[in-house]
Amino acid sequence: MNALDLLPTGLAIGFAAFGALCVLLVVAGIPGTWILIAAAVLIDGFDWLWLPEGSPFTFHPITILVAVALGAVGEALEFGLAALGAKRFGASKRGMISAIVGGMVGGLVATFAIPIPIVGTLLGAAIGTALGAIIGETWNGERTLAQSAKPALGAVIGRVLGTLAKLPVALAVWLLLAVTAFVK
Repeated sequence: MNALDLLPTGLAIGFAAFGALCVLLVVAGIPGTWILIAAAVLIDGFDWLWLPEGSPFTFHPITILVAVALGAVGEALEFGLAALGAKRFGASKRGMISAIVGGMVGGLVATFAIPIPIVGTLLGAAIGTALGAIIGETWNGERTLAQSAKPALGAVIGRVLGTLAKLPVALAVWLLLAVTAFVK
């Protein structure tokens, strides 16, 4: 047995560990599920380097499609719950949409602006969601800043619940791909 024979197992172990980190990134508001799926596609693209000629891909295309479908469900949960939280607390359609956009922008900006891993992203997403809802609600002067506080709170609560709902989906994608990486 030579080193090349051990390479697929080593890659599977490394992929599984990387996938666990990607699941944790989801908690921070970073698209860990999509990073994990992209890594699986990348591995498939380079399978020819370590697998014998004629071997199937590490990740069957249907497995990748199932992972993508699960990832889409996670995204729908996250954004849908943020919008639903805003709506439940009285936000307009504009307030709901701007809360979603604000959460994405806030999470991204704070990831780089606040150098504390995970905390910066979560804080930025929450603040961005609230500010987005407030901007959406006060945009044309129909509501005051005080009147937009309740929908902003609802949007933040929805965003947090959405992130929590997305976590089991990310875990399912990780398990699917990690187990598949070991099956040959």
